[in-house]
Amino acid sequence: MLKRILAIFMARNLEFFRDRSAMSWNFILPIFMLVGFSFMFGEKDKTIYKVGVLRSESAITSVAENNSAFKQLRFFSWIEYQDPQQAILKVDQHKIDLLLDFKDKKYWINNTSANGYLVEKLLLASHPDFNKSETDGRAVRYLDWVMPGILGMNMMFSCLFGVGYVIVRYRKNGVLKRFQATPLSAFEFLSAQIMSRLVIVLSVTSLLFIGSDYLFGFYILGSRLDLFIIAFLGASSMIALSLLIASRTHSEELAGGLLNFFSWPMMFLSGVWFSLEGATPMVKQLADFFPLTHMLKAARAVMTDGASLSGCSRALVGSTHHHICLFRARQLVV
Repeated sequence: MLKRILAIFMARNLEFFRDRSAMSWNFILPIFMLVGFSFMFGEKDKTIYKVGVLRSESAITSVAENNSAFKQLRFFSWIEYQDPQQAILKVDQHKIDLLLDFKDKKYWINNTSANGYLVEKLLLASHPDFNKSETDGRAVRYLDWVMPGILGMNMMFSCLFGVGYVIVRYRKNGVLKRFQATPLSAFEFLSAQIMSRLVIVLSVTSLLFIGSDYLFGFYILGSRLDLFIIAFLGASSMIALSLLIASRTHSEELAGGLLNFFSWPMMFLSGVWFSLEGATPMVKQLADFFPLTHMLKAARAVMTDGASLSGCSRALVGSTHHHICLFRARQLVV
């Protein structure tokens, strides 16, 4: 059985590597996108000052805060936080320009932030008695945020069209019927297809990630091993989705349409290019049906927030529930 699985595994790999245009596209598209976004959004200045405020239950503190002349300034965005450590991390990452604690008369500032320097001068003009605490962190660029989305989108297209569409083509060309005359079972055939695509997708994504990180120096707080595990789970989920589509389709044209029907909404609703934080609840609920949404949530939590696998378990559970599609794959050879 292992020899038969290995033979199909090697054949599928050779088929991929001999298709030079498909293999080149897997490398060229993400690189061009990363380079383009690095020029377009790498050093874009903010136009609104963002100040974090640690929330206090004290009535005296609330009165002092509401009467503060500093809080009456225009063109400021005030963001409340309950967790001091989370708020300080936002200062480290330049996501907010300054953090205030009216209760203890204290503020935190990143000494490398230009906006933070100006906000500090305005604060001290109104509250010269506030004590200063400095942090030293690196800004999270849009390039750092969008990188998981670009690689995730590349994985999505490779998994959906590299497995589902190929199997439909095999069925249409009679390849699956010819396999029935061999000792190869449906389980062995599917195992080889899944293993081949996982090895190819994870290898290409890892090389792109390592090379891009070397060129652009991405902001990564969490473990790279955790990122690899998340990529493995996400790729498995999208392969499962492609198998479900392939199990119900006999036409290449219909398979292409169905795969596009799932891939394009994922590209726009899964947070590839922009955050869904301000989206309507209906859009968020729709996005939660897609495995790419959960994979990107988990990857960004690990990268920018330093979360562990247990810290993003909710997103991982949302991604892995799509594996149920694998159980429908037995219909592929019918």
